[in-house]
Amino acid sequence: MKAAKFIQPGEIRIEDAPMPTIEKPTDAIIKMVRASVCGSDLWWYRGISEREHGSGTGHEGIGIVESVGSAVKNVQPGDFVITPFTHGCGHCAACLAGFDGNCMNREPGINNGYQAQYLRFSNASWALVKIPGQPADYSDDMLNSFVTLSDVMATGYHAAATAEVKPGATVAVMGDGAVGLCGVISAKLRGATRIIAMSRHADRQKLAREFGATEIVPERGDEAVQHVLDLTDGTGVDTVLECVGTEQSVDTATKIVRPGAVIGRVGIPQKAEMNTNELFYNNTGLRGGIASVTTYDQAELLQAVLDGKINPGKVFTQQFSLDEIQAAYEAMDHRQAIKSLLLIDA
Repeated sequence: MKAAKFIQPGEIRIEDAPMPTIEKPTDAIIKMVRASVCGSDLWWYRGISEREHGSGTGHEGIGIVESVGSAVKNVQPGDFVITPFTHGCGHCAACLAGFDGNCMNREPGINNGYQAQYLRFSNASWALVKIPGQPADYSDDMLNSFVTLSDVMATGYHAAATAEVKPGATVAVMGDGAVGLCGVISAKLRGATRIIAMSRHADRQKLAREFGATEIVPERGDEAVQHVLDLTDGTGVDTVLECVGTEQSVDTATKIVRPGAVIGRVGIPQKAEMNTNELFYNNTGLRGGIASVTTYDQAELLQAVLDGKINPGKVFTQQFSLDEIQAAYEAMDHRQAIKSLLLIDA
């Protein structure tokens, strides 16, 4: 089969790879239909983080169940599914508490290799999310939205859920990548009436507005803090969805909240330490982490897509074949695409 492999920073290559097989009774083999490139993939693509050369890439997608292990009861061959990156088992303490992103029975290293024709998926019985019907039953726009439910839409929602966004809230969203834009969708879905998108790129500002942002703040650092305070008459916002992870983004988030506010942090931390003293003195809550993808998809997000309430697939602004994987990464690396879609078995 064809599979994307990491060669070195700046280079991804399609290679011939052995077909995956059922290794555990809880496994399923998925024939991938669509996949995508995530902003977090750019960390190792740019050489910012380490990655084993020759390893499989990607952790987002949708596909058709090809075969299942003997312990898999909730899906069967032929089912159309979302393949969450979280691989929750559904029965450990973390999954039962609603945090399948921290599943205590997740196989190390399993959430890679989605940018391929076939995928071995662990904890398949609970973690896979069944979509009614088959891919041919849906429009391209709907299929693209299903892809986002494997990661970015659920991650944006995790920011809003952990920040406790409530109806009528004023929310600031840090980050205008796919996760931040999905955070805007999530804030609106949870009833926020003012959504301030922190964005300085025109194409992303336009999409943020379409998704529900009511105001745009293009500045960074102290200027951004002042702009948000001016918009809120000096009070600050009720919640912040921090979808970047940089030191500056986290610092800004702590400075634009009112006393007693909550920050939902889903941007992967880019610095090992953080001064939490300001949080103490402002009674600011800090939540967030790895998204609960299966939990949110099953509870709300899949139905919201099926009902047409949300259309997160609009974050895909360019599409590529699997053979064009290098171009897909380059488009995101050079900010030519907000998010790159991969058509594997269209």
